[in-house]
Amino acid sequence: MMARNVLISVRCITMAFLVLQIVLSPMTAMASDADPEQDFCVGLPTSTIIVNGLVCKDPETVTVSDFVFRGLATPGNTANGAGSAVTPASAAQFPGLNTQGISLERLDFAGGGVVAPHTHPRASEVLIVLEGSLLVGFVSTSQKLFAATLNIGDVFVFPRGLLHFEINTGAGPALAIAALNSQNPGVQAQPAALFGSGIEDAVLEKAFGLTAPQVDQIKANF
Repeated sequence: MMARNVLISVRCITMAFLVLQIVLSPMTAMASDADPEQDFCVGLPTSTIIVNGLVCKDPETVTVSDFVFRGLATPGNTANGAGSAVTPASAAQFPGLNTQGISLERLDFAGGGVVAPHTHPRASEVLIVLEGSLLVGFVSTSQKLFAATLNIGDVFVFPRGLLHFEINTGAGPALAIAALNSQNPGVQAQPAALFGSGIEDAVLEKAFGLTAPQVDQIKANF
């Protein structure tokens, strides 16, 4: 009887362990960048070694300037078709962010300027408006739109990997800062990905209900 009870207990523990693995596996898969294992790992962009991140600079050569980035002080050039400019501060531009799991972006808008629908495959994003007003939103996987107009000081969150956009609803300039929980969040602009990547015309025609000339006309923009 005792042996049977021990066997049942072992089976229960094993089953509980398997359930925990099943429950926690999605959480692990959705985790942000890996935690650092040292005080800092200033990236070395010139390294030809490919790793999941940037190779660490020799700590003995690290200086305070490695932890300062001044690139967000300058407005982006919005004299383009979209009327917007995104200035990133990820590990590629700011090596001091390497292994820290964070990055920033400056978003400048001319009147009516737009950041086209896009995704960040490796990060959630928090946006705060510093000047003007923006209409922002994202689309869930159930195809539901969540959108709001933001004014100065308002904050909005875009969940990881979901399609989202920003547009300046005013006639004057607008400015926002975004924080992302990845040193390299990545970005995929949907219009360019669909019409500028070489996807077969027949796929686009059927997916969007377009004619061949219409697909060609859209492709010409990319």
